[in-house]
Amino acid sequence: MAYRKEITPNMVGVIKYARALGYKYQQIAAYYVINQGGIADVMKGRIGPEIPPASILPTDFPAL
Repeated sequence: MAYRKEITPNMVGVIKYARALGYKYQQIAAYYVINQGGIADVMKGRIGPEIPPASILPTDFPAL
């Protein structure tokens, strides 16, 4: 059985904000330990289209 980590609403906001700042899918996926397809699903509106981008990144998020 395949295991897929759930992408939470908080994660969606951070993913959108991180992409707006120029982070690559790979960098964001590595931080959350998820597949890059999950990042693509958020960015294409398949997950959390109604959730706005976060206004800050988590304090432990990697620097660009």
